[in-house]
Amino acid sequence: MIAKLMYPVVDCPDPAALAGFYARILDWEVDASDPSWVWLTSPTGQQIAFQEAKDHRPPRWPDPEFPQQFHLDFEVDTVEDVERAQREVLALGATFLHDSGGERKGFRVFNDPAGHPFCLCYGQSL
Repeated sequence: MIAKLMYPVVDCPDPAALAGFYARILDWEVDASDPSWVWLTSPTGQQIAFQEAKDHRPPRWPDPEFPQQFHLDFEVDTVEDVERAQREVLALGATFLHDSGGERKGFRVFNDPAGHPFCLCYGQSL
């Protein structure tokens, strides 16, 4: 091993707003004491950083001219759970993009408010 991963860093136009979006999904704590670099921290210490990028150009999944750059996968247990989770992320400002169509196992793709794709995955432990 050369190094250990510290945390992912997400470029976005409004770090506090995007960290707040993911905080509501994960129930993690936001530290926006520096508005250009905002931390999202789990109860066990995991972190995601959100960095201000004034000229941020969001991806346009699945358009290869505007690649996704990165994406986050979130796990829920069942298709019933993904239905609930979908309603909740849409209420937080996400945009629906794609449903893999799985009956017991699959994923749904959304854009976060800054345009980054993320997935709600279900049935992965079947």
